[in-house]
Amino acid sequence: MTMSHHASGPNFGFPRGDARLDMTDLYAFTKPGDPAKSIIVLNVHPSFALNSPEPTTTEPFAPGALYEVKVDTDGDAVADLAYSVQFASADDAKQTATVRRVQGVQAAGVGEEGEVIVQQIPVSVGREAVVTEAGEYRFFFGWRSDPFFFDVNGNFNHMQFTGDDFFLDKNVCSIVIELPNADLGSRRVGIWARTLDKTAEGWVQADRGGRPLQAVFLPGDEREAYLSGEPADDGRFIGVFAHQLGHTGDYTPEDAVSVARKLLPDILSYDPRRPTRFPDNGRTLTDDVVDGFLSMLSNGKVTGDKVGPHGDLLDEFPYLGPPHA
Repeated sequence: MTMSHHASGPNFGFPRGDARLDMTDLYAFTKPGDPAKSIIVLNVHPSFALNSPEPTTTEPFAPGALYEVKVDTDGDAVADLAYSVQFASADDAKQTATVRRVQGVQAAGVGEEGEVIVQQIPVSVGREAVVTEAGEYRFFFGWRSDPFFFDVNGNFNHMQFTGDDFFLDKNVCSIVIELPNADLGSRRVGIWARTLDKTAEGWVQADRGGRPLQAVFLPGDEREAYLSGEPADDGRFIGVFAHQLGHTGDYTPEDAVSVARKLLPDILSYDPRRPTRFPDNGRTLTDDVVDGFLSMLSNGKVTGDKVGPHGDLLDEFPYLGPPHA
């Protein structure tokens, strides 16, 4: 069974046992109608666990935790720019968000420092999206309809797909950032995201990833090391990825290693000057990442799950549909 990143913790549970720290998907695409800007969407906290009919907590984000988008501008798999979001809870159970932009050497670390772009802005919980503008930036934080689409039950049933989309009526918590392409520089960048939990010992990375699906499906018994790791060190997972690919797709050992090398480091490649389409360039909300992943995982034996994009996406910021009741 695999999710985009939904339930990337042990036994398809949540990282560190906290649904709010579970990163589900990362998207990066050119702003519709304005090629000088880009949209980055980081989705976390699925409204339902895959192995339980019970909804997860109603509190959107983990107070005090950090939700970070990392950008590598020079191709070394180390961040040169980061957007770091931290949430606080007020007495009335409402949440607010503070966003920092971190540049240079600091961007590779934990984004507690850096230039504050917006401070204590409201988190959205209703159907109407609460959007905040700040200079050339625009932000949204809160519950939305989950745009991910996949026949989960078919996957449980030995990849016998019927087109039953588990996510059609599910919600997710979204961090949506509209930013000028000038922030990203003038060439292709690599983007990934991570969640960090504050503990007595300091910051602990709970979840991370750039490309859909693989963090759940391919690290095998190295899952914990993978989720807490850095993209620059991902070469150490080529062996375990290749092992899983050999097992699921009957790849030869050489071919399995070749495919694993293409999947690592776990970074989403994005060039805002070119059309957006996964896996070549960024990822839109309607790209069918599952079909491509299933085909790769099964070595061409399974080509799709008969499920397509959701019909509730918006034409304008924040692009994700309103949350389901």
